[in-house]
Amino acid sequence: MKVKVISVLEDNYMYLVIEESTRDAVAVDAAVPKRLLEIIRKENVVLRAILTTHHHWDHARGNEELAQLFPGLRVFGADERIGALTHKVTHGQELTFGAIRVRCLFTPCHTSGHMCYFMWEDDSPDAPALFSGDTLFVGGCGQFFEGTAEQMHTNLTQILGTLPEDTKIFCGHEYTVRNLKFALKVEPENEAVKEKLAWARQRDDQDLPTVPSTLHEEFLYNPFLRLTEEPVRRFTGRTEPVEVLRTLRSLRDSFKKPKERPNPQAMLAFDWGLLGPLLEKK
Repeated sequence: MKVKVISVLEDNYMYLVIEESTRDAVAVDAAVPKRLLEIIRKENVVLRAILTTHHHWDHARGNEELAQLFPGLRVFGADERIGALTHKVTHGQELTFGAIRVRCLFTPCHTSGHMCYFMWEDDSPDAPALFSGDTLFVGGCGQFFEGTAEQMHTNLTQILGTLPEDTKIFCGHEYTVRNLKFALKVEPENEAVKEKLAWARQRDDQDLPTVPSTLHEEFLYNPFLRLTEEPVRRFTGRTEPVEVLRTLRSLRDSFKKPKERPNPQAMLAFDWGLLGPLLEKK
């Protein structure tokens, strides 16, 4: 099983999962058909299906075009709002694509119909993969657009958090640096956060993706998976895990970039742009 990480739009990821023995492929969150088709041609594979995590346009907008280009293409998801949906899946349902096995994991909160996809190959030494959409990010979790803190707590602790710790996490967006800056604010003494943030900044400078992480790593630096840790409780002023999570998400929503220091030369140029015409009139 080979996973191609494809950066699209401003900060989205879509993925092409290739069954290497047959050269069949499955796309996850096929938002930009043109880019996906380039990778399909380059890899010389046949697209058999699309797995869509949720209905938002930046994850699902390519479904209709791809369904027209590939007659018989199967489109899987858990929400009727997903374009070109052919197979509605449920929690725990398993799918098979050649040697690739998929378990559907229902994680409502970011949207009411959000589905994650856990993939593995039997008898393979490779670690399994989780395509977590906008539920679990590197260093963070998704916003609660259509759900509650209680739902996200269940998603993170009982569904995704119980997967094998070597599971590779392939999320829906490149939010890693911002997430880890917030994580450092939550736990300023956490060495794992510091190291991961330094690494992520370097990757960002090189325009390289920060996915995948592993579930084991996420437990070390992701505050949304560290709800019972004393520094996280102290930061939120809460002790009950759901309340810690609710407060964390609210604080993350309002977490802003520090204001940039003004550039004196730019300000002089700006001021002259305003004052110059006035002075010329005198």
